[in-house]
Amino acid sequence: MEDGIRQRTNGGGEIPVAGDERKETTADAISRGKPTRNATPTRARGLDRAVEIFQLLHVVRKPIPIGEIAKRLGAPRSTIYEIVNLFLAAGILEYSGKGAEVFFGRAIYLYANDYFATHAVVRLGEEEVRRLASLTDETCQLCMPVGNKYAVVSMQNSARLFRIGSDVGVLVPIPWTASGRFFVAHMTPAELEAFIPPEDFRLQDGRKIDPALFLAQAKSALADGICIIPGLVDEHATCVAAPITDHAGRCVACICFIVSAATSEQRMRELSAVLVESARKISASPG
Repeated sequence: MEDGIRQRTNGGGEIPVAGDERKETTADAISRGKPTRNATPTRARGLDRAVEIFQLLHVVRKPIPIGEIAKRLGAPRSTIYEIVNLFLAAGILEYSGKGAEVFFGRAIYLYANDYFATHAVVRLGEEEVRRLASLTDETCQLCMPVGNKYAVVSMQNSARLFRIGSDVGVLVPIPWTASGRFFVAHMTPAELEAFIPPEDFRLQDGRKIDPALFLAQAKSALADGICIIPGLVDEHATCVAAPITDHAGRCVACICFIVSAATSEQRMRELSAVLVESARKISASPG
């Protein structure tokens, strides 16, 4: 992925919150009469707000005032203050910045370490990213799906002057990269249409990606075990990705190179072989 994606995602536009990505919240489930376990409408709305706060802080990636959180979420200030105070007491959030602003706290770091320690794909994937970047002198990334988007969870830049990369953790539309194709290759056209928002098929330069062609590319890539997509969001870059699968054969992550569009066919074959071998190694790991 490239700098253009980073600027688009962090560029101060609309902040996606719970419900923007066609996900039904707990409150929605209650309003539809769906059964929930040990949840009252008030508690469910509070949980939804808590998730929205985390999503907002992740997107803005900096401390912001509590009042600003309420404003951006369109929520009552009293509700947001109550939730934030609970998280402050638990160390999940903490005051930062100028003192009146809040952001993720140390407890989040500890929880993230627990996740890292118990998920082999992330742990081994990060090791492979560093190894492959050193071995090939190319920018290497580990990507994973997050809802109906995807994110880079680990990245090692090339040592060359020419670098292309994206921020770790930034949510990116699935159709924009080679990696994303593996995450939806098992879907039917109807499932794809229900899963990916129509606007995600439009690139930054205004070009549209045809969903039928996209799904055909995804299924072909899955059969080949490698996906090479040039010039989607940057005419100077090519994304090369291989799928990491779980024991059921489902793609749970991808390891990829971001290389110059001028890379030779021979070099591309060599890089593809390295990626496929690495992806198989991670897929075969226990845990």
